[in-house]
Amino acid sequence: MTDQPFSQLALRFELLDALDVLGYTHMTPIQAASLPPLLSGDDLIAQARTGSGKTAAFGLGLLQALEVERSDAQALVLCPTRELAVQVTKALRALARPLPNVKILTLCGGVPIGPQLASLAHGAHILVGTPGRIDDHLRKGSLTLDSVGQLVLDEADRMLDMGFRDTLERIVAQLPKRRQTLLFSATFPEDIETLSAAIQRQPERITVDAPAAHEAIQQRAFTVEKRTKFDAIIALLLHYRPESALLFCNTKRDCDALASHLNAEGFSALALHGDLEQRQRDQVLVRFANRSVNLLVATDVASRGLDISGLDAVISVDPTPDAEIHLHRIGRTGRAGERGLALALFTPQETHRRERIEAYQGSAIADGPSAVLENTPDTGDIKQYAPMITLDIDGGRKHKLRAGDVVGALTREGALTQEQIGKIDVFDTATYVAVHNNVAKQALRQIQEGRIKGKRFRARLLR
Repeated sequence: MTDQPFSQLALRFELLDALDVLGYTHMTPIQAASLPPLLSGDDLIAQARTGSGKTAAFGLGLLQALEVERSDAQALVLCPTRELAVQVTKALRALARPLPNVKILTLCGGVPIGPQLASLAHGAHILVGTPGRIDDHLRKGSLTLDSVGQLVLDEADRMLDMGFRDTLERIVAQLPKRRQTLLFSATFPEDIETLSAAIQRQPERITVDAPAAHEAIQQRAFTVEKRTKFDAIIALLLHYRPESALLFCNTKRDCDALASHLNAEGFSALALHGDLEQRQRDQVLVRFANRSVNLLVATDVASRGLDISGLDAVISVDPTPDAEIHLHRIGRTGRAGERGLALALFTPQETHRRERIEAYQGSAIADGPSAVLENTPDTGDIKQYAPMITLDIDGGRKHKLRAGDVVGALTREGALTQEQIGKIDVFDTATYVAVHNNVAKQALRQIQEGRIKGKRFRARLLR
């Protein structure tokens, strides 16, 4: 945080009220640097990582300029993944709550397009979506962008990495020439510079995340042979005992192989990569976020947009060739005033990647104690299983289900206590509920044999 309060900005009083309710009193560095030019209508190219407060920054800009009495789309936010789009929508709705009748619509792939067509027919002020689905709607003629005055590209570098360059160009071609374009990126590769030159007008450049290791994160490096990497990961997990950890591999195949190896050794792990269907991806992310799984093994591209609170450790199984990406990886731990742990494995042939990272962040990565890898305890003597298990219910928002309805069904006749129920995620056609392991079967019976709002729903435990 900075010592600059939001109250010094010429914001609508409703937005200041929303910030106060949310507990936001002082601006983060990215907000303090970007909001003045943003509110003045300037184009912006800003370097900011996940968790820096960039969503609130551009969100305040969009809502400040919004004319609620109009029913047409006035702003478009493009995100690389559905997960990030959903997070952005949630953040914008929280900021917009004191403003009357603001409509914010999420348009992402991986879900049926029919309900989106119906929602578009009723109009929306702000659109948040992924490039592919926005492009689909433009092709179908179900969406026009003639009145959009503000365009936001959130995590633009990942959109380019995922091959959306041509799609972005098609979308931008449908926008008015006179508009404000805000480009946020965790890294500034050459492709970003080229994109900015093509779609922005004399943008103000802002970089607030200096290339330095976060002081709240303890970094340690270990030198291992490639063939022993998986065994080294087991040793690190048993030594440091993180309750939750995000592990990075550079390929989908290695993600699957490592997750299988960890599960075989008694850990609780899932893989996250681009080959998963949307429902599978939703389930993986929900189970990791609600503590039903301890370890998530992911590729960099697949993990973008994730915002997991209380992440104990980040482990780079494979070092990234891009030093900026390394800082983005480790920045997912050590947030909100908590300490974080970042471990990295390097083979002797990958020493140059370590040197590149150290040069970029301006400090060396300390070697981890070699004894950690030499003395591997017996995994059978240590419980590695997650404390929760996820209940998957075949009903969601389309069935008028709410989290409170599910809690009521589970606690009916004293079957479960509220303390035995964890995080609840309600999607359009599915609801996921975390419950303590020791009451999982009882929770399943409550749903299968009972009713929610007078209806029966099928359910299963995700294992």
